[in-house]
Amino acid sequence: MTSGERAPWPRSASNPRAHQRRSAQRGVGFLMVLLAVAAIGFSLAGAGQVQHTLVWRDKEAQLLFIGQQFRAALASYRDRSPVGTPTAPTSLDALLEDQRFPQPVHHLRRRWRDPMTNTDDWGLLMADGRIVGVHSRSTREPLRTAFDSANASLAGLGSYDQWVFTAAAPARPLAEAANANPPAGTRP
Repeated sequence: MTSGERAPWPRSASNPRAHQRRSAQRGVGFLMVLLAVAAIGFSLAGAGQVQHTLVWRDKEAQLLFIGQQFRAALASYRDRSPVGTPTAPTSLDALLEDQRFPQPVHHLRRRWRDPMTNTDDWGLLMADGRIVGVHSRSTREPLRTAFDSANASLAGLGSYDQWVFTAAAPARPLAEAANANPPAGTRP
């Protein structure tokens, strides 16, 4: 450097501590920015965990809805079975299109995907080669612990694959119900 050129950085010859003070202030500012970024990162991580939980709760609600659809379809298949024919299907496709009638009957609107595994591969509870229940194949532990009366049997189960959806028991025939509760003042 020649005597007429200026240094690329400002120097204060009269106060050498001014340069040190500015450097210290820059370090504190940088530290504050790092702390702010870390705080934002932690809050975003917490928000991500909350979002993940919300997504799983939504998937549980979907599983319960789809399970109710399977229950209704299995009950419809059973209740509409002609006399002398099996009352449970051999495959899920039979719920989609029941060929036992002149006009095919659709007990299930569509082939539902398992929201827990995101596949259409359901676990099937079989009895004598026929489907009596459907369940998810996910072994994850459920978040939900309280259920309505329709799903009360699912309370306390340790994984989604234990949530088995079977057809509700058939309603008692009217004649049987009438004999069970005779009018007051009469004897059966």
